[in-house]
Amino acid sequence: MENISFLKLDELDLKLLSLLQRDGKMKHKELASELNLTVTPVYERIKRLERTGVIQKYVAILDREKIGRELIAFCMVKLEKHSLPNLQVFEKRILNIPEILECFHLAGEYDYILKVAVKDMNAYQEFTVKKLSVIEGVATIHSSFAMSVLKSTTAYTLGE
Repeated sequence: MENISFLKLDELDLKLLSLLQRDGKMKHKELASELNLTVTPVYERIKRLERTGVIQKYVAILDREKIGRELIAFCMVKLEKHSLPNLQVFEKRILNIPEILECFHLAGEYDYILKVAVKDMNAYQEFTVKKLSVIEGVATIHSSFAMSVLKSTTAYTLGE
């Protein structure tokens, strides 16, 4: 992978990335038309953006309610000790828990915040009791639940 710290994204790259964030399945021909380019330079730009890691992967975004993941919880986790072994154990274990969609290591009152998607409150209780609280080094777990989703996006604003 190329060193992206030196990668310069021009206006066409930013527009291309915005289009792909909106619809990752857009055909090269459609992208070329939107960018006023031919297909070959669009293809080459996409390949460069993939090779340099700017584009990490393409995914399908699912409707969580239609797949039975109606409850979204945010778990704030504190560890007993902030030692490297404790951090490593926790981080290794949470990577293999499918209910956890996102995990951020924090500065501040809590050590981690987890975004968790489950079917319902019973599934959440089972998740916390059988999967999260049993991880060595976890001291406390505080949970908050999403009542509604006002904004949900995976797209970054580019060019500003």
